[in-house]
Amino acid sequence: MRVGLTFDDVLLVPKFSDVKSRRDADTHTRFTRKISLAIPIVSANMDTVTESTMAIAIARLGGIGVIHRFLTVEEEVSEVLKVKRSEGVVIEDPVTLGPGDTIKEAWDIMRERGVGGIVIVEKGGKILGLLTKRDITLEDEPGRKVRKVMTPARRLITARKGVRLEQARKILHENKIEKLPLVDGGGRLAGLITSKDIMKRRQFPMATKDSKGRLRVAAAVGVKSDFLVRSEKLLGAGADALVVDIAHGHSSYAVDAVKAIKKELGDVEVVAGNVATAKGASDLIGAGADAVKVGVGSGSICVTRVVTGSGVPQLTAIMDSVAGAEGSSIPIIGDGGVRNPGDVTKALAAGASSVMIGSLFAGTEESPGPTVLRDGVRYKLTRGMASLAATVDRRVREAQSTGPKEDELIEEVIEESVPEGVEGLIPYKGRVDEVVKQLVGGLRSGMSYSGAHDFPELRAKAEFMRITSAGHKESLPHDIQRVI
Repeated sequence: MRVGLTFDDVLLVPKFSDVKSRRDADTHTRFTRKISLAIPIVSANMDTVTESTMAIAIARLGGIGVIHRFLTVEEEVSEVLKVKRSEGVVIEDPVTLGPGDTIKEAWDIMRERGVGGIVIVEKGGKILGLLTKRDITLEDEPGRKVRKVMTPARRLITARKGVRLEQARKILHENKIEKLPLVDGGGRLAGLITSKDIMKRRQFPMATKDSKGRLRVAAAVGVKSDFLVRSEKLLGAGADALVVDIAHGHSSYAVDAVKAIKKELGDVEVVAGNVATAKGASDLIGAGADAVKVGVGSGSICVTRVVTGSGVPQLTAIMDSVAGAEGSSIPIIGDGGVRNPGDVTKALAAGASSVMIGSLFAGTEESPGPTVLRDGVRYKLTRGMASLAATVDRRVREAQSTGPKEDELIEEVIEESVPEGVEGLIPYKGRVDEVVKQLVGGLRSGMSYSGAHDFPELRAKAEFMRITSAGHKESLPHDIQRVI
């Protein structure tokens, strides 16, 4: 009978190090076969963790977020669009309205798309004006036409399509404007450059971006019913990768879904999982997966191992899956089990290319979970995606088009469901960048203790030592009364 180990069962043996400073440790890695990251951090596709706000924040820091699939197709597409439109060298498809649209319609689309300005065009795309939040903030007539309050084209500063970024920055600065519409030879809208996007390029130099300068984002899909339709629409919205989301990824459902996406949708980066064995990883890679997500029952709000008796401790699961991917150059993503920065170092030393974070991010400002106040302390709600409430929500949403009564469906789900996840409150943690800073800072320090300048060197030099429960206890603060 094999012994399975998790992060708390081992320590990395310190090695001779010529790493002068932890800042010298290179944390660049891969998310999928073709997508690179500046830091090995992925936010989990959970409905209390990653929607557009979280995905934007993580991508700016150098990681990537995965939009969860527990939304309608239209809602998930909208979340992807918010990320892709949040910044870029050139916004190639700016939000537009016609001159006869109303202020209310403008407000609605600004909120929906997360933008602060709308280009007003006539049929054919010729620019008539520009409408910003500043133009309508104090307007009290929602039915008023936008042509009455927009900045007309004759007063706009524009530039020709193809203008260099430095020249665009100069135009914005000299004219003290925030938005620069781009036009073609016929005066038709050809793009938009904003001062905010230029500033963000300087503020977030490690941001994960595509070839057009837009933030990268992944999106989750299921393996049943409309997954191909959903996948196609998400890719159309600009999703950089699809994550085939299924609890037991070593199954015909997952293998067939990966094959179908690759066959029907062509050159698309597909992450598949979750698995916990070498065979599971190799089978998904054989089906065409560009990355494999590893972790069964390792999440803090997952009770799969208790309910089903199945699972593999996370460190062993990562090592086995890395062995299953050997020779393929396909990245392994460690999903679950990370509670401390040192766990990230151990996962990467074991061969993972990145780690997916759920609960540690669920308590942050950017997560979509509701905030709860108890005894003067702020908490945020989180839940496993196989919890009872998540299962009910998912089934109700899936059944919207089929027409059963909601109350009857909920009763049916409760009777049939065997939850493999729980719900709970976690302390509010502030901004996600502070959490990421601690994770990556600990990782860099861990790399220096192993004498590693980058992840390949970390894996080559890593020496794990199994420890006892007394050794684990010794690793924790002890024999003091903690005040911080």
